[in-house]
Amino acid sequence: MQDLNGRMAVVTGGAGGIGRGIAEALLEEGARVVVADVEERALDNAVGELSERGDVRGVRTDVSDFGSVEALASSVYEVEGACHLLFNNAGVTSGGGGKPWEQESNDWRWCYSVNVFGVAHGVLAFVPRMLESGEPGVVVNTSSQDGGIAPVPYASVYASSKASVSCFTEALAHQLASTGSDVRAAVFYPSGGLLETGLWTAQRNRPPALARQRERAPAPGTTFEEFKKQLAAAGLPTDTVDLTELGRFVLQGIKDGKFVISHGLEEAADLLHARADAIAKGELPPAARL
Repeated sequence: MQDLNGRMAVVTGGAGGIGRGIAEALLEEGARVVVADVEERALDNAVGELSERGDVRGVRTDVSDFGSVEALASSVYEVEGACHLLFNNAGVTSGGGGKPWEQESNDWRWCYSVNVFGVAHGVLAFVPRMLESGEPGVVVNTSSQDGGIAPVPYASVYASSKASVSCFTEALAHQLASTGSDVRAAVFYPSGGLLETGLWTAQRNRPPALARQRERAPAPGTTFEEFKKQLAAAGLPTDTVDLTELGRFVLQGIKDGKFVISHGLEEAADLLHARADAIAKGELPPAARL
């Protein structure tokens, strides 16, 4: 998978944010791209803008619904005839925030329906077709260092969903390797600085059936700008990541054959070692800190 020219890629959550950055990077490499997103207007706008850069089309997809993802896979194989690169990228926050006992059941359902079931549905719908084709392929599941490396305690539900994605992707990679096929899996941790993505406003797409039952005032620092100001006040870095450059970074990770694609892994090693030492002693591991 060194040459992506002409390869067929599917990006969920691709109409904006990190997914849009990945799509842009793919088109730069000459790949054909299907952008899947639940937000129809954003999808139409993204495809309209990206069409000037290469071969791209959009398919409205709700990754929390297996039937919708299965329809996406059927469409891709009927129209494009292949899928060489699958980016299970769509994600949301829980919308609850704060303390774990202040979350609601619907916060869990919404977060897991997209972050965990969305990845599962992508694998269920696409991987059998990818294996049957006999062509090379890579499944890239977007997780987070928040969960994949260590949880940030105040984002407990989100962190647990991303830990699930990391664990599942590791198992998937081992299972794919055992098949002897040329399809593999990788996990992507968005990183390298602050990420100004649709995750900060994910509530706009929350289904009414999964709305919060209790009214609660928004927690401080819940917008990107507020969060950035808090970091600046604490003397912490506030550099924002160029999302297209982040997309290029992901593609380079694929070419390099990485399983974990992330900035800052050497720095994370110290935390991972400390966590392993604590676990070996039966102690509470140290948490991630911003």
